[in-house]
Amino acid sequence: MKKISIFLVCLFAGIGSVQAQEGMMVVPSPNDVATTMDKLESIVKEKGMTVMARVNHAQNASKVDMELRPTQLLIFGNPQVGTPLMLCSQSIAIDLPQKMLVWQAEDGQVYVGYNNPEYLKGRHMTEGCDEVLAKVSGALGNFAKAATAP
Repeated sequence: MKKISIFLVCLFAGIGSVQAQEGMMVVPSPNDVATTMDKLESIVKEKGMTVMARVNHAQNASKVDMELRPTQLLIFGNPQVGTPLMLCSQSIAIDLPQKMLVWQAEDGQVYVGYNNPEYLKGRHMTEGCDEVLAKVSGALGNFAKAATAP
């Protein structure tokens, strides 16, 4: 757990603006991390997704006497959507279920980030799933929009 916390500190230390890692969509939120994540979890459940976990990385860091700005991860999915993607490219399973990250940058700005489905398409050389990927892309964008609403 300590190694994961250190990794996350290093990963997000440089993100103070809408600078995203390759393949990551990033949306600013006017709300704090907890409020943004509560909204995200609510809309995901409302849309019929199964929430597998909500990970509070800052809370976990404090358990090993380390400090991390508010950082939470939501892991969720729906086998009716994920399974067709895996049938097109089984290796995409490493990136499923879906994940959305909410964190507070050094400057205090809160962001929602998630994997861009088009990036995953290229990463896994996925063929024949454009319709499903478009659906996933639209859903993730809508989830982020709802979570970041004032």
